[in-house]
Amino acid sequence: MVDIHAHILPGVDDGPETLVESLGLVYQAVKEGITDIIVTPHAYHPQYNVLKEAVVEKYNNIKEEIAKENLQIKLHLGQEIRIGDSIVEQLRDGSALTLAGSKYVLLELPSSNVPNYTIAIIQEILSMGKVPVIAHPERNKAIAEKPSRLLKLINHGAISQITAGSLAGHFGKSIQKTSIQLIDCNLVHTYGSDVHSKKTRPFLFDAGLCYLEKQKKLDTVDIFLENNARIVENKEVILLEPTEPTPKKWWSFIG
Repeated sequence: MVDIHAHILPGVDDGPETLVESLGLVYQAVKEGITDIIVTPHAYHPQYNVLKEAVVEKYNNIKEEIAKENLQIKLHLGQEIRIGDSIVEQLRDGSALTLAGSKYVLLELPSSNVPNYTIAIIQEILSMGKVPVIAHPERNKAIAEKPSRLLKLINHGAISQITAGSLAGHFGKSIQKTSIQLIDCNLVHTYGSDVHSKKTRPFLFDAGLCYLEKQKKLDTVDIFLENNARIVENKEVILLEPTEPTPKKWWSFIG
């Protein structure tokens, strides 16, 4: 199983502070059955901007420790890139990292809104032959209030990534319900842990998948895991026809 969104590099953002803590997260990933992790520290974020050089350095450090411990897991380079005016140039000159060297770009929106220039950025990324992956849309306030905002981004060529902890209930019932509604409307394509720490933001990779299975969404589990693998392999992901969210379904739990 591939985790496409993980903050496991030490001392660079709001993830683990030490190499020992990072290695603890890797052990947890192996225990959950994860075989590949794309490391995605924050880039061009108001609080954290982990430059490519720092990502590569920390990535190499933890890879050495994994080899010493003989852990059966593979790491891949990446970043969670905050959307902004300069993102296209950063991707063009190679200073911003795609997911595992693929055409897929993990794109983070602000937590409270969808900027007016988002569609223009999506179109520019697509014009470069790359595909924007909207990170954790279920935790975006504007999308939760009006899910058709995500549908608009999907219709313009983006795909999106749900968070394991959101499905597992780690962020509360409202976000859990939002997650299921987005999935039901075929607005989600990939799956990631967005792990930050062993105690407060754990992987919950298996827990999220188990919740989907309890909801009888076995096909969704298969598609998420297949698409994650396809991203690492730089292949086309499986897309289902998105549908317009029904307003009444959303107002029932947004308060």
